[in-house]
Amino acid sequence: MTVLSCARGALVVLAAVAVTGCTTTRTTGGGRVGVDREQTMLVSSAEVDRSAAKAYQEAMHAAQSKKLLNRDAQQTERVRAIARRLIPVTAAFRPDAPGWKWEVNVVSSKELNAWCMPGGKIAVYTGLIEQLQITDDELAGVMGHEIAHALREHGREKAGQAAGLNVAAAIGGALIGAYFGVDSGLGQSVIGGVGDLAFMRPNSREMEQEADRMGVELAARAGYDPSAAISLWEKMGRVSGGQPPQWLSTHPSHGSRIADLRVYAQRVEPLYLAARQAR
Repeated sequence: MTVLSCARGALVVLAAVAVTGCTTTRTTGGGRVGVDREQTMLVSSAEVDRSAAKAYQEAMHAAQSKKLLNRDAQQTERVRAIARRLIPVTAAFRPDAPGWKWEVNVVSSKELNAWCMPGGKIAVYTGLIEQLQITDDELAGVMGHEIAHALREHGREKAGQAAGLNVAAAIGGALIGAYFGVDSGLGQSVIGGVGDLAFMRPNSREMEQEADRMGVELAARAGYDPSAAISLWEKMGRVSGGQPPQWLSTHPSHGSRIADLRVYAQRVEPLYLAARQAR
């Protein structure tokens, strides 16, 4: 059984998440970048976190059984060291977030991929590190982006957009799309087991833009150059032949994305300089 097929089985658990009453909320503070959109939530946060934790543990166990988990000690420590700087600054958006039960692991895979599940369950794939020859600043940008999805509870929010579909399948699909949608192979394999393909697409442009903006702020607050997000996406474009990877298919166009990142990287530049001076 592959890591992906085991993950598929584990993630079916997500389809059993209970639906709560409709709640309109802001999951995070706006930060310097001003992300303050109200969100509609129909799914229990506690249930999502419990289901995600179980799915993550099973996926990591599958990777370990195939000797694909944390194979390079130096590489794993590099990723975890970046996470140790990013996690404390999540308090700028959510005071409770630094106290989550964070886990950070590296999976050997050719996929250009990283994700952060609810409650701070992070995985970074070696393909992202090795194929892009990624710098620490760029890696912090990727991880900040993925952490932002968890802080904003985008998967939980997507589940609330499932009205009209089978509730269990829609919730499972929304969460899987949010936390594994960046991985086309895993995303497609999971889709077949839990629901409608149309609901498994990656996060909306609005959600991705929020994660972009919050990601550069998290990186800056942790002392990583926020402008590295720009070079990262330029590398992504080159690797994919000038077109964004499949998991970026709902993102803004390449040009508009770079333009937006430039604006917000500049906005958080003082945070970066202050963090660097304090280190």
